[in-house]
Amino acid sequence: MMDLIGPEEWQALGLSLRVAFWATLCSLPFAVLAAYALSRWRFPGRGLLNVAVHLPLVLPPVVTGYLLLLGFGRNGMVGGWLDETFGLVLAFRWTGAALAAAVMGFPLMVRAIWLSLDAVDRRLEEASGTLGAPPWRVFLTVTLPLTLPGVLAGAMLAFAKAMGEFGATITFVSNIPGETRTLASAIYTFLQVPGGEGAVGVLVGVSIAVSMIALIGAEALSRALARRIGTAE
Repeated sequence: MMDLIGPEEWQALGLSLRVAFWATLCSLPFAVLAAYALSRWRFPGRGLLNVAVHLPLVLPPVVTGYLLLLGFGRNGMVGGWLDETFGLVLAFRWTGAALAAAVMGFPLMVRAIWLSLDAVDRRLEEASGTLGAPPWRVFLTVTLPLTLPGVLAGAMLAFAKAMGEFGATITFVSNIPGETRTLASAIYTFLQVPGGEGAVGVLVGVSIAVSMIALIGAEALSRALARRIGTAE
């Protein structure tokens, strides 16, 4: 198996892991905030926020990638500002691949955290509030620890989604070897090359293995956290 893929393919795997890691890490705080707002708050525009969060699930990934290109490309409103202010370029860079992966995995992360928040006993939060704890302290000491299994599950789902993201990524950042060629892009590239079926098979196997490890690990850690929380209660 090792002989079928070379340095370029291992580079694609490493890039995919880096993209998935940063996509998950950077989007996690926003996912917690969005899930908390949808679960706990009632405000004008809540339905619009819900639609916006879940929109990447129903839009074709190519459309999502094109919208990212319009907004975060060098000529886009946000992308131009980031370039001029911070020198940060997203289009056709691995950072843009991380952004695309984060957007595509965001609904899965929010949904898992939202469901976990809904399962928290509100009486525990109310009890902490009546003892004089401010809302932020109630969230950090009561709500968040009880929600950790859902947070972890959502993060791992988003990580697995980011590992396999293709449509939005290739539209936004293209398929540049060593810069934006992720595992999914490498598989697509080998499919276009005569005799590349062997490498495709190996890369598909690697992709499946990494995703399964992420999902199994998330399930095991979520169960362990849930048992610990149940014991503490």
